[in-house]
Amino acid sequence: MSFRVYFACVLILSTGLLMAADKPTSALDTLRPQIVSGRLPGVHAVLVQHNGLMLADWYFPGNDQTIGKDLGAVNFSSTTLHDVRSVTKSVVSLLVGIAMQDGLITSLDTPVVSYFPEYTDLPAATTHDVTLRHVLSMTSGWLWDEFTYPYTDPRNSEIAMELADDPTRHVLTQTRVSKPGEQFHYSGGDVALIGAVLARVARKPLDQYAVDKLFRPLGIEAHGWSKRIDVPRAASGLRLAAPDMMKIAELVADHGQYRGRQIVSAAWIDTITAEHIGLPDPRAPGSGYGYFWWLGRTEGVNWIGALGNGGQRIWIVPSFNLLVVTTMGLYDSPEQGRVPVTILEAAIRTARTKL
Repeated sequence: MSFRVYFACVLILSTGLLMAADKPTSALDTLRPQIVSGRLPGVHAVLVQHNGLMLADWYFPGNDQTIGKDLGAVNFSSTTLHDVRSVTKSVVSLLVGIAMQDGLITSLDTPVVSYFPEYTDLPAATTHDVTLRHVLSMTSGWLWDEFTYPYTDPRNSEIAMELADDPTRHVLTQTRVSKPGEQFHYSGGDVALIGAVLARVARKPLDQYAVDKLFRPLGIEAHGWSKRIDVPRAASGLRLAAPDMMKIAELVADHGQYRGRQIVSAAWIDTITAEHIGLPDPRAPGSGYGYFWWLGRTEGVNWIGALGNGGQRIWIVPSFNLLVVTTMGLYDSPEQGRVPVTILEAAIRTARTKL
């Protein structure tokens, strides 16, 4: 090698190193070593998309579980299915909009009990004024408590529903504690009712309706859905790969369109992501609630979220055209609030620097 060639190579290498050294480190760049070191524990996947560009597409090994089963150590990848827990609720909300497009549901002001004529013995005073609109906003007024006891305890309202001989009747016969539409009570029971309504009007199981009307149009080929006696758990049973969660984020962010195809009406997306009830309960992870979608504010900007136990998250930050997806193994852990929010904060700060 001649001296001139050698000198040119050294100059190019030195310039590259200087440029790399001068390149600012984004808030997002600092996350990965924190995840690897365990300072941000339990993280299985982080996907961040800003203005259509992927800023993070990360996967990490870790212990996992699915409902009722320990999966042990899993080496997560872009194709690994993961429990999304209560993110399932937000997916069910999308299916309601599709059912309305299909003419299967004509009004949100229809009493829920009217879809179940076999329950004619139930007292009208506690059932006939609860509409689809009320259960979609979790303001049915029925007593429901998923906070006081863990999901392993039969005193937890969702577990009590699981153990009931007839889960639908169980929900419809809960004690009334408020007038419908007035108070928010986080309720997997309300979601179970919507799931049962969708199965009836579609005349097929909830998971099959989701495949036909949502998953196939989105190109979601693989999924799982845990069931109770062959009935998909509408509140918590869905399993998806992280990139397919991002497809749902893209759908909502693009007003119901995905790659030019209108899958859910823009009007329905506006409806489910509008605030229908405020959340004064400090245990609730947002400031408002739509129709099975959370609304909140972080780093001074508003977000729309689908949130699941353990750190499963879909976040949409419209003002920054920012989408964030996380999967984690922090089920019932006190860390399941801090860790996802730390990732969201870093993504927002990174997006802000790119404006």
